[in-house]
Amino acid sequence: MVTSLRNKKVIITAGPTWVKIDSVRVISNTATGSTGILLAKKFVRLGAKVTLLLGPMGLSKVGQSRALRVLHFQYFNELKVLLEKELSTKKYDLAIHCAAVSDYKPKFFKKGKISSGLKELNIKLIPTTKIIKIFKKIQPSITLVGFKFEPEASRFKLINEARTLIHNTQADFVIANTLKAERYLAYLVTKDQESALIFTKRDMVEGLIRSIMKN
Repeated sequence: MVTSLRNKKVIITAGPTWVKIDSVRVISNTATGSTGILLAKKFVRLGAKVTLLLGPMGLSKVGQSRALRVLHFQYFNELKVLLEKELSTKKYDLAIHCAAVSDYKPKFFKKGKISSGLKELNIKLIPTTKIIKIFKKIQPSITLVGFKFEPEASRFKLINEARTLIHNTQADFVIANTLKAERYLAYLVTKDQESALIFTKRDMVEGLIRSIMKN
């Protein structure tokens, strides 16, 4: 486990991923990348050296510095290739995977543009590979933080799904979060315990950092 953040190497994924339907259309989600950017800036202030893999989003550009390197991606496969390259060529102490990764992709890609005059369009989706499993596969000793988002979810469901994610990916921490009536709620979950209810992203970041350094 990470015991100090100064000069530690941290890799963070953030933002949405796209999967192609045809040459001009994509399937995406509503993620903004704000959580990952917040985390990256906080870790830099605490002395860490951060690589941020950032998906397409509408926020202002994130500045780069000696301590913060930003690599941009748009598509699911681009994130996967970037991540595998980073983990295979550089040693990281901590990984925070909060990108909203596409769970499904179209089974068939249409080169060119699908006609807009169709009365009906059926798209068959198939599961994508689980990117979060790449971290421990390539670097087994890395401290891994995963995120699990379920809108309007109960505490029981959030904790249960977080523990399942820990079991399936060997994550050390999972942030189980939801939105209820547009209010942010989260729990910090490990294999053996969970935190009290967290009400803001900034409090989540502070709690996560404390837990990483404590453990």
